[in-house]
Amino acid sequence: MPVIAPVPAARPARIPNQRDGAEDGVAAGTTVDHLTETYRAHYRSLLGLAALLLDDTASCEDVVQEAFIRVHSARKRVRDPEKTLAYLRQTVVNLSRSALRRRILGLKLLSKPMPDMASAEEGAYDQLERDSLINAMKGLQRRQREVLVLRYFADMTEAQVAETLGISLGSVKAYGSRGIAALRLAMEASA
Repeated sequence: MPVIAPVPAARPARIPNQRDGAEDGVAAGTTVDHLTETYRAHYRSLLGLAALLLDDTASCEDVVQEAFIRVHSARKRVRDPEKTLAYLRQTVVNLSRSALRRRILGLKLLSKPMPDMASAEEGAYDQLERDSLINAMKGLQRRQREVLVLRYFADMTEAQVAETLGISLGSVKAYGSRGIAALRLAMEASA
């Protein structure tokens, strides 16, 4: 946002000038005509200022146009019309900074690597392997299947599996090793 002096709370009384009908006292602010003249005279220099801060022409033009819009909307608060160009320059700098901040934030968000996505071919192979594993698991004895599912898919320790199934720790180890051996044979046979 441009730095614009606030309008004073109490204004001095305006005394009409008898010679030309103009008012003495506080200036009425930047007029639309003055802003139009400033636009014609300084648009290119403000565009050059934005170009020093930003990298593409479209962004520079957007920033300069936005600066004129903001100063136009605040023209009643600009006490000294001679400072209009200074307000415009400051607004261009501030808007350029904001544009750069938005870009940097966007780059930070985009620079995060996308998770590795398997190709359709890899996904099909993975599905085939899962199907083969499920079929091989179905071919195991019930107790072997329970031990392997709790141990490797539910990530339980051997002691937790023994407690859950109500069997001894030695039985968990035996069912587990026999189940893995049977799975290995079944998977090799399907491959």
